[in-house]
Amino acid sequence: MAEDPPRDTAFELGFFESVLRNDPQCVEAIEILGGLYTKVGRIADGLRMDRKLVRLQPANATAHYNLACSLALSRRYADALRSLRHAIGLGYRDFEWMSHDPDLQGLMGHPEFGSMVAQLKPQS
Repeated sequence: MAEDPPRDTAFELGFFESVLRNDPQCVEAIEILGGLYTKVGRIADGLRMDRKLVRLQPANATAHYNLACSLALSRRYADALRSLRHAIGLGYRDFEWMSHDPDLQGLMGHPEFGSMVAQLKPQS
């Protein structure tokens, strides 16, 4: 079970949850809550926010990348790889972060993940 969030994080969670109650399509609040939920170990809630953001902004490469992270943390590796491919197709290019992102740890031994990172890595 996740520990109680630190006081500042608890305040931020409450604040952005309130914003979202008042404006259920507030993209900024959805994006921030996705990250905060994941930070405090509420992976299912973070996944829910990431799915919502992708529905609201289907062409947002970073939203698809974050969805891939939440899916990987949920051990839904095939779905995570699919979302990551989609993010790359939409223009996600930060291979350096992707190759070290702890949220994607469960994918790092997968050959398809290695191919994606290699595809993005600048050729020297």
